[in-house]
Amino acid sequence: MAGRESGVRTEPEPVVVELGEDGPRPGRAVLRTETLLVLALSLGASGVSALISFIGSLTKPGGLKDQAATLNASQAPGRPWLDLAWQLFGIATALVPVLLVAHLLTREGAPGLRVLGFDRTRPVADLGRGALVAAGIGSAGLAFYLGARAGGFNLTVVPEALPDVWWKFPVLILSAVQNSVVEEVIVLAYLLRRLDQLGWSPTAALLASSVLRGSYHLYQGIGGFIGNVVMGVVFVLAYRRWGRVGPLVVAHALLDIVAFGGYALLAGEVGWLPTP
Repeated sequence: MAGRESGVRTEPEPVVVELGEDGPRPGRAVLRTETLLVLALSLGASGVSALISFIGSLTKPGGLKDQAATLNASQAPGRPWLDLAWQLFGIATALVPVLLVAHLLTREGAPGLRVLGFDRTRPVADLGRGALVAAGIGSAGLAFYLGARAGGFNLTVVPEALPDVWWKFPVLILSAVQNSVVEEVIVLAYLLRRLDQLGWSPTAALLASSVLRGSYHLYQGIGGFIGNVVMGVVFVLAYRRWGRVGPLVVAHALLDIVAFGGYALLAGEVGWLPTP
């Protein structure tokens, strides 16, 4: 008993809570750690993976344009039902970080993903704005990719290499939607919100989001990195102006749907579309 009385009691360090516009939220240290963990579980890890892949491509004999980067490949060649199961599993698990972001925002006191403008309150406006952004970026992006590949700065991008089965195009559409939701919710809306809360300037936050977007496309080559950094700048400016990520999710989904489906239909049929 005497030992207990003479011991020094230490109280656990309190979690700092700040008052934000949506109510109480964790302090900056907690938000910083949370953001790093979310990125480490999602597109931040993809950026490191893309860098390693790019180094491998640079050190491989032959030019970049003679190598291929395949986006949607078969997971079980010759076994279509097992392949479908793997495709759907990959799409579903890739969305888990988005659910984590929704949970963290709710715990913060915000109304989940609605605070980022990812909801169904303005479907017509979101679709219209998204279609306009996609039309502008899509044509310029294709021209830039063709030029970068011709100059030897980019790998040959193969948007899809799935077997000709009944589920091919539905899976490509689901993959496009998954890509758009994960990238725009996390790298655009969530990251900008957290960087704003951490006191970053708008310019620094724009650069961080855009460079991160470019980093996880580096596996495609220098052209993929630069093109997606530029796309990131456009998306950040649009998000700041509209205050909603919905239109950018629509734009990204449309871009990927056209890229995946267009390649599936045109590869080998037209001379201007590069193939391995």
